Amino acid sequence: MEKIITITRQYGSGGREIGRKLAEAYGIPFYDNEIISRAAKESGFAEAAFQNVEDKATNSLLYSIAMGMNVFSNQEMGFTGLSLDDRVFLAQSNVIRKVAEEGPCVIVGKCADYILKDRDDIINLFISASVDFRIKRSIQIDSLPTKKAAEIVLKKDKSRANYYKYHSGERWDNILNYDMALRSDLGGIDATVACIKMYLDNL
Repeated sequence: MEKIITITRQYGSGGREIGRKLAEAYGIPFYDNEIISRAAKESGFAEAAFQNVEDKATNSLLYSIAMGMNVFSNQEMGFTGLSLDDRVFLAQSNVIRKVAEEGPCVIVGKCADYILKDRDDIINLFISASVDFRIKRSIQIDSLPTKKAAEIVLKKDKSRANYYKYHSGERWDNILNYDMALRSDLGGIDATVACIKMYLDNL
């Protein structure tokens, strides 16, 4: 399997676990927090600046989205004119391009599908699931408080959508932007992995 797989996922859908199992099945690198560590090391920023940026759309970020003021659209501003959010995104983007150059791998989140859109060896996946499934899974896996789990799940989805829209100009949940979209709650995590693998093996 000589492809780079990117996984965009709803919170609680199991996208990270699916990505890790795919990487293990093919014996290729898996990148999630590894991107953060490498980007922090290469950029000089603290890792804390990269943590959960997809899930934490700040007020200034939301304002920029509403005003259509993504600074990446202004190429004359230069690196010094960028906000911290944008510098972090740029550092992550550089690392994502580097790991893609190194060979087949699985990359979870971080707008990797958009960052690598000009490559012809990319398979972009979108993993979703019912809200009930995601709430239950988040309580079990991420230890979310039961009473606030639903609110947190929906809030994180909204933040990821805003983050993706800000940096790519595209809707995060537009399945036409992906090569394959799957619901992990229908057959479970392992069945979803098997389905993806069948698809990849027949390309």
